[in-house]
Amino acid sequence: YKIIVYTSDNCVFCNSIKKLLKNKKLKFEEVNISKNDSLKKKMIEKTNGIMTVPQIFINSKHIGGFEELNNLENSKKLDAIINK
Repeated sequence: YKIIVYTSDNCVFCNSIKKLLKNKKLKFEEVNISKNDSLKKKMIEKTNGIMTVPQIFINSKHIGGFEELNNLENSKKLDAIINK
């Protein structure tokens, strides 16, 4: 599996997502868009216009933000997506 998390500085939901993934012992790549407009533009293109962070991708599939990933975890579906 490959997890990419787009984040920014001082983002409470970003920190919560990172904590959730670390608690599950899942490796992820963090892409901080705070100081890099080209990374921010790339994220917006990949999410079809969504500008908020965090934005999570698992195996190149856009999962969404904090609420979507948290819902997957709470409904026990996150493990199934990662273990595909």
